Amino acid sequence: MKILIGTKNPGKIQGAKEAFENYFNNFDIEGIPVPSNVSEQPVNNEIYEGARNRVNNLIKSSKENNIEADYYLGIESGITNLLGKWIIINIAVIKDKNGYESWGTSSGFPVPNKYVDEIIETDLGKVMDNIFQKHDLRSNKGGISFLTKDVIDRIDLTKDAFIMALTQYINEVWNDRN
Repeated sequence: MKILIGTKNPGKIQGAKEAFENYFNNFDIEGIPVPSNVSEQPVNNEIYEGARNRVNNLIKSSKENNIEADYYLGIESGITNLLGKWIIINIAVIKDKNGYESWGTSSGFPVPNKYVDEIIETDLGKVMDNIFQKHDLRSNKGGISFLTKDVIDRIDLTKDAFIMALTQYINEVWNDRN
């Protein structure tokens, strides 16, 4: 089985791999960078739109380069207040080779009000790098590993979002195709 993911970020690729390993054997996952076509720091609905755009751009790129896959994956992290409080979440989108799409979210973590504007104006990664005086946290464990004292890292959030998106593929009775 061939899986393509719209990123070269090693943590996102690893999270997707760990999610699929729960349900599938013998697959290959390849990261191909494609644009999200949303803001650098996605806010609210842009989070889903960015993940979906990555999938659609990945499908377009793979067709142009004669690459076939069984699943196309996109994931986007962003800030949302759609639940009444500001949180950071990841949204994963999966589309199979037949065009069926599913999506899922990671758990979210709260953002103190004092950081909201700065995150929206720049991006979470830059703010976390400044707070924890690190460089490029987003490519490794992510700021969440510092916030949770290494209990949860970026790979875990990515894996969980993809597992939630996979629920419609691994449960025939729990999908929109029936």
